[in-house]
Amino acid sequence: MSLTTFTNCAELTDWCAAPVQRVASDRFLWQVSIEFVYIWLYSKFVFLVNFVQNHAMNTIFHRTELADSLAERLLNPGALDVALRSGLFLRGMRRTGKSTFLRHDFIPALEARGAVVVYVDLWQDPSRSPATLVHQAIRDTVDELARPESRLLKKLRAVTDLDASAFGVGFGLSLEKIGEPEGPTLAQALTRLVDRAEGDVVLIIDEVQHALGTEPGRDLLFALKAARDAVNLRPDTPGLLLFVGTGSHRALVGELTEQRSQAFAGARTMDFPLLGQDYVGDLLSRLKGLRLSDGRVMPLPSPDVALEAFATVGHRPEDLLQAFDLLRNRLDTNSETLDDPDIHLPTIAATLRASAVDVELAKLDRMGALASALFARLVVDEQDDGRGARGFFGEDSLQSLSESLGRAVSSDDVTAALRAMTSENLVMRLGHGRYGIADPVVRELSRERHERLESLRQSTSLDG
Repeated sequence: MSLTTFTNCAELTDWCAAPVQRVASDRFLWQVSIEFVYIWLYSKFVFLVNFVQNHAMNTIFHRTELADSLAERLLNPGALDVALRSGLFLRGMRRTGKSTFLRHDFIPALEARGAVVVYVDLWQDPSRSPATLVHQAIRDTVDELARPESRLLKKLRAVTDLDASAFGVGFGLSLEKIGEPEGPTLAQALTRLVDRAEGDVVLIIDEVQHALGTEPGRDLLFALKAARDAVNLRPDTPGLLLFVGTGSHRALVGELTEQRSQAFAGARTMDFPLLGQDYVGDLLSRLKGLRLSDGRVMPLPSPDVALEAFATVGHRPEDLLQAFDLLRNRLDTNSETLDDPDIHLPTIAATLRASAVDVELAKLDRMGALASALFARLVVDEQDDGRGARGFFGEDSLQSLSESLGRAVSSDDVTAALRAMTSENLVMRLGHGRYGIADPVVRELSRERHERLESLRQSTSLDG
């Protein structure tokens, strides 16, 4: 039996224990040999159990159906998806699985349909400009396609007629100085890539909002739009240049398509679908048979409790894994009996959520009293209809802020504070004069804390 055939840790335990039992029962072996083999097998047993338990906590959950659906809509859009040809922007909160989905599901789905994918993560090296990272990603992709033995070329040749010679000397364009005065433009480089690929090229920029932070970054986005139009508007183009951007800053990603001054105005913006019951069920299945330090099988929470804990931590896989790890530590400390995990996991998840929210809200302290006051108004006034709150710049609002802060507050002050909070991804602009709290988890916990405080105040007032 190979290691990959084990479905849980309990099966591995039984398999490793069997040879030990057989050796121990063999009366023809010397006692010293028995002890030596037992120790050797037990050490391997401990190693393998630890390996599989760690593997169970870190195995990637694939979202094949979602990836296939998005890839098909992008490469072969129906009447309602034509706007995807202008660009697709996926936005979602940090650490909800966007980058993992791109690398392990979406890109393979695109490549399986014959598309050449150029992927770049703008968080990969924040010290380098976004344009430099994009240019390097294009060079790396062409270099890999020029090698007949490369994994990428072999994968694409299974569904296309790509030839490595078309990307080597036959590429006919030096990519060492893309965007420089003596080198090809970004549009020329991407047009040539489409022509040599004789099919669609998909450029994926992860954390695309970082391109908005500098003038060169914004220029890059307009250069990409120019490249898109240069390729896609040709009547005889052998393929299309398609753009996909993802970002954890929901407000800025939204502005990329909603503001007319942006390069990709009119492109499609989608909220990244959160992981849910399928992920939780898969995780519980992989954790089945997990051993505590004393060898006992760790009891697992019910699916409903685990799903509720996942929602509590904002559907962030890393936080749920941390919650299970803390649960394991909690159960390890009780050597007499096994506590009920359905009791402890919700408390652990709530604690993790509170800690994460406190990290976000600590940013308000650095921004000053006005930002804190405006955020407090959002907590109270924002509804759950997705339209945010408004009325921050009216005379009554400015007077109320001035009285509470003990100083004059102008509309310019409010604008600056809202911009600062938007820059820190605490709030997002939802329309003209409308703002909302960017992270739903932060909004929900802040609202809960506000309601508890108001209840306490009312109780104190009645007692008085």
